[in-house]
Amino acid sequence: MTAHAEPSWREVFKIYSNRRVISMVFLGFSAGLPYLLVFSTLTAWLTEAGVSRTTTGFFAWVGITYSVKVFWAPVIDRLRIPWLTRRLGKRRSWILAGQLGIAFGLLGIALVGPEGGLTTVALLALLVAFSSATQDIAIDAYRIEAVQIDYQGAMSAAYIFGYRVALLAAGAGALYVAEYYSWPVSYMTMFALMAIGVLTVLLIQEPDLIESATVASQEGRVIEFLARSQHLPEWLRQLQAWMIGAVICPFTDFFKRNGRFALVILLFIALFRLSDITMGIMANPFYLDLGFSKADIAKYAKLFGFFMTIAGAALCGVLVVRWGVYRPLLIGAVAVALTNLLFALLATLEPDIVWLAVVISADNISGGMASTAFVAYLSSLTNRAYTATQYALFSSLMTLPGKFISGFSGVIVDSYGYLYFFVFAATVGIPAILLVIVLMVRQKRLAKG
Repeated sequence: MTAHAEPSWREVFKIYSNRRVISMVFLGFSAGLPYLLVFSTLTAWLTEAGVSRTTTGFFAWVGITYSVKVFWAPVIDRLRIPWLTRRLGKRRSWILAGQLGIAFGLLGIALVGPEGGLTTVALLALLVAFSSATQDIAIDAYRIEAVQIDYQGAMSAAYIFGYRVALLAAGAGALYVAEYYSWPVSYMTMFALMAIGVLTVLLIQEPDLIESATVASQEGRVIEFLARSQHLPEWLRQLQAWMIGAVICPFTDFFKRNGRFALVILLFIALFRLSDITMGIMANPFYLDLGFSKADIAKYAKLFGFFMTIAGAALCGVLVVRWGVYRPLLIGAVAVALTNLLFALLATLEPDIVWLAVVISADNISGGMASTAFVAYLSSLTNRAYTATQYALFSSLMTLPGKFISGFSGVIVDSYGYLYFFVFAATVGIPAILLVIVLMVRQKRLAKG
């Protein structure tokens, strides 16, 4: 298969029958499972345990761990874990270390629960989030290094499918188990499901060790530094050389390619998901406070919402092919803000399953569109010589402001109610809409030369 020819159905089948592509389904499941368990699913448990909305909102800050993973990504890329790395290899050892941390944290939450101490639960949730972010970094590196370039699209598709199934399990699945058994049993079940990822890591092979384009591009700058730093102690020279190659080069490359406009791009990345992340932490408490059962939430918000998200992503994929990335990006930004206003409308109505289904459909379709367009945009920004580090920067930055602001969501709900909270969540989406327009204008200017 060549990069310029459209693959035949036979070639497509061969790609998806590749063992490493298949393994990405299970690694994607392992990556997606912890996310909701320290975010919206956990807030539902806290709500039923009688924890105040203000305190529940502060638990959103646990998710900031995902947003700052770029700071320890270079360490994971180079540091060897004693004994484990020698047995499994660099990528698999770090994936397994992350999985074991997640499993231990989930087991601890199941055994302690909110009744056993909110501080302990918060620390265990932090352990799960940190271990999950570590696993994400290692899986991203494995995905890039495991196969040739022609297989990268299939690897990403398999990963996303597994991730979405995991969100369904950690969302609807966990709520169903909690409804018919108990919250501790629910989290024990999620702990057991982590065995899927652990078994996958033990069965797959470590990627072949190939000198990457990143290392080659760093070489000149690092050698230049070493040549002019002979007066420094050897350990300090090596440490600074490592920092230059692993941390500084990817950032300077991005600014070199985009100039001062790079600041606008970074601002846009930071603000694009502000609206949907801000409202996300209060979604389950909102449904419960309206009077819907956990089974209703699992059926409509999780299971039904899952298929609506897939539909939105598929629709956006068609629009990106036809129009390019910017118009779907604008549609997604506007749609996410508008659906928050639908939640504000729902807050004024009596509990009604039909309205719940309508609002959740709109929310998940818009979310699927916005996320798909945004990933396509971020991919277009990345220099393949620094893919892992630059994408870690983008993925960290795109959630950090939203995670921080969502920590105050409970304060707004307790002080003003859900109606004003969802209006606020819609309003914070306006800057992203305006910045998409700025990006579209700049792109038209560049296209004209």
